[in-house]
Amino acid sequence: MLGTLVNCLAIIAGSLLGLCFKNGIPEKYNQTVMHAIALSVVLIGIKMALGCDQILMIIISLVTGSLIGEWMGIETWLERFARFLEVRFSKNTGTFSTGFVTASLLFCVGSMAVVGSLESGFSGNHTTLFAKSALDGVASIILSSTFGVGVLFAAIPVLVYQGIITLLASGLKPFLIPAVVSQMSASGGLLIVAIGLNMLRDKKIKVGNMLPAIFIPLIYYFLKTVFYH
Repeated sequence: MLGTLVNCLAIIAGSLLGLCFKNGIPEKYNQTVMHAIALSVVLIGIKMALGCDQILMIIISLVTGSLIGEWMGIETWLERFARFLEVRFSKNTGTFSTGFVTASLLFCVGSMAVVGSLESGFSGNHTTLFAKSALDGVASIILSSTFGVGVLFAAIPVLVYQGIITLLASGLKPFLIPAVVSQMSASGGLLIVAIGLNMLRDKKIKVGNMLPAIFIPLIYYFLKTVFYH
């Protein structure tokens, strides 16, 4: 759990630092920087998505995962939790929820969160999560300077999400062959592209409801191994 704890502390520290700049940066600069970050996020997502050539599997993962996520109402639960925190910890009702949901999805979606947590769990190697901590820390500075204190509380879902994966790591290790990791990473990459697009426009993609897509390749390989071997 060390890697995940460091990751959460980096998000908290970066958010606190970003809050110090919140009132000192003119709105026009905030918007321009936010657009630059959004485009960078899109680029990261595209690079991840292009790392796998199993297009059909990615399509199936996105469609199936989106149906599951829509049924579970993941996005709604995230927003409810954000409003719960907002009432208790923030006077600014305009941006808390946006900051919390955007940061939570950005920090949780992607191969670094999944693979890093798995490495941390079954081998005690925290290198990937330490690298992710540095990236998330920098991103949280910029996000919190724009969206406010909601970004700080994104450390909570990161702790839960990565913590659970870390604890389950030993059982999942046999199924994480390179092809599965590649497919999970590509699915996560497309979700990161969606996050970047959400940061650029008003009409939002329900990225939260698509989160199960990341795990569909792993579930498929598990079922295939169980029933065909």
